[in-house]
Amino acid sequence: MENRIGIIGIVIEDLEAAEPVNAILHDYASSIIGRMGLPYRERGVSVITLIVDGNNDEISALTGKLGRIPGVSVKSMVTKNNPQ
Repeated sequence: MENRIGIIGIVIEDLEAAEPVNAILHDYASSIIGRMGLPYRERGVSVITLIVDGNNDEISALTGKLGRIPGVSVKSMVTKNNPQ
């Protein structure tokens, strides 16, 4: 299965969920090529954006695990093919 570049957006609505989110991101560190996290204090949430490089199964597993954490919303987008 070929690797694709993807973007994953994570909104943490329950700040207690930050620790399990970071644990999962640590487990997938080899697929993450960039990460930006911003606290949005006025809304009481944190927003994380990831740039990933992995196959569909890896990216789906990552987003699936994140999406099962209560208080966390996740959306992803992947390229149609391997851009080179």
